Amino acid sequence: MKFPRSSGILMHPSSFPSKYGIGDLGKEAYDFIDFLADSGQHIWQILPLGPTGFGDSPYQCLSAFAGNALFISLDDVVEDGFLKKEDVASPPESDDDERISYGQVIDYKNALLAQAFRNFKKSTDTGLQTAFLAFCQKNHWWLDDYALFRVIKEKNAGQSWDKWDAKLAKRDEAALAKVEAAHGEEIEERKFYQYLFFKQWMKLKQYANEKKVAIVGDLPIFVAYDSVDVWRYPEFFKLDEDGVPIVVSGVPPDYFSATGQLWGNPLYNWDNIREDNFGWWIRRMEMSLEMVDVIRIDHFRGFAASWEIPYGETTAQKGKWVTTPGTEFFTALQKHFGDTLPIIVEDLGVITPDVEELRDSFEFPGMRILQMAFGGDACNIDLPHNYIPHSVVYTGTHDNDTAIGWFNSQAGAGSSRTQDQIDFERERCLKYLKSDGKNINWDFIHSAFASVSAIAIIPMQDVLGLGSSSRMNLPASQQGNWAWRMKADALTPEVTHKLKELTSLYGRDNPILSYQPVISAATV
Repeated sequence: MKFPRSSGILMHPSSFPSKYGIGDLGKEAYDFIDFLADSGQHIWQILPLGPTGFGDSPYQCLSAFAGNALFISLDDVVEDGFLKKEDVASPPESDDDERISYGQVIDYKNALLAQAFRNFKKSTDTGLQTAFLAFCQKNHWWLDDYALFRVIKEKNAGQSWDKWDAKLAKRDEAALAKVEAAHGEEIEERKFYQYLFFKQWMKLKQYANEKKVAIVGDLPIFVAYDSVDVWRYPEFFKLDEDGVPIVVSGVPPDYFSATGQLWGNPLYNWDNIREDNFGWWIRRMEMSLEMVDVIRIDHFRGFAASWEIPYGETTAQKGKWVTTPGTEFFTALQKHFGDTLPIIVEDLGVITPDVEELRDSFEFPGMRILQMAFGGDACNIDLPHNYIPHSVVYTGTHDNDTAIGWFNSQAGAGSSRTQDQIDFERERCLKYLKSDGKNINWDFIHSAFASVSAIAIIPMQDVLGLGSSSRMNLPASQQGNWAWRMKADALTPEVTHKLKELTSLYGRDNPILSYQPVISAATV
């Protein structure tokens, strides 16, 4: 799909300011969309919206279809009548309003959502009950399994599904029926949380579309091992007869780690997925395109070949590339959805000719990362003079440091570069951008906006000029990620004006889609 010249902001809902400890889909989300519209931005890019497990990573979700209940706005739940104002009057105090304390937030919000469900059960509003039942019936194909999975997981102290009783782990019908009979109301409660999430999300999406803001959603190529998807469809993954992964995902040594990145996700059994006519994937894409306007496919190179690491390895070094049927897969998607799939691909990492051929044969725009541009090669595709219009430029992604953090980086902190390499890149960056380094984040934004790339997307941290402490994720690390939150007073009129001025100067104040906003009956 060809996109017009436009720009936008990368900002996950968790990063919105909120008195409840984590960003949500309430007033601050609507304020953010107003900021986008006022500053001439027509794109809001987010990270995956699924429910997170251990480590809080949105790329290791418990479901490829469900939403994260932590994003439910408690104020909106009060407005719906499921909670009272006094119920939410005393949120937990945080030591740092720029960081999410996940343990604290999870305990607080789960207790209130459970209370909201109890109040819902007491309601005599037949319209509300009908809407909830309609949501459950329309989404039963994923919702029933998800709610059951979450209840069983809770009864097993949060353990991964492979640690459950063997009959439950292997989905023995009699054992599952026994759980459903004994815990029907708890299963319904999990469905209710999903109803609230999708009700709020689709309302927010409609508001964004009315403001001519398109939402770019992130679709991870892989799913977490401890997910309802692997538990429900083990035949679609490379597992042994006991459900243990044979190989797992990652990438070889790279910019971020000298030993590679060991992600640990199970890899797909593409033979079985092909026999299913890619049905699970098509349903996943259908759900995604209902929730967002454009899909960014994470780790696109995995559709050409995946780095397969033997299960049990402690680093990603001892892997090998194994070919995957990407052409057949995307041909099936085009047959189902049509030729103009609204897709952006993350074509980063070890990019070989087969990856480029796959991307270009389906005319998917790839990514350019300005932070990766200054290693010394004048032909580097991340240098703006080498960009092509059919591309998307970022100052950095959620995996990169902030622009200011990158500029001030030190050896051994956030990348595998030596100090000499860092110093060389910094000097080359200043020369290329004709910068004195005092406002390096805006110099990056200027360069991205001025480039020929059709779309320019800037992480909110770079717009605000924040340092490494506001970084969203450090690949190959296990702690301190996904926790950044924006200050409540960050979006000043000066920031709005400066961004709007640049957007106008470089001709990017253009909607990327023609909107006919509709709240889908599938999710309300």
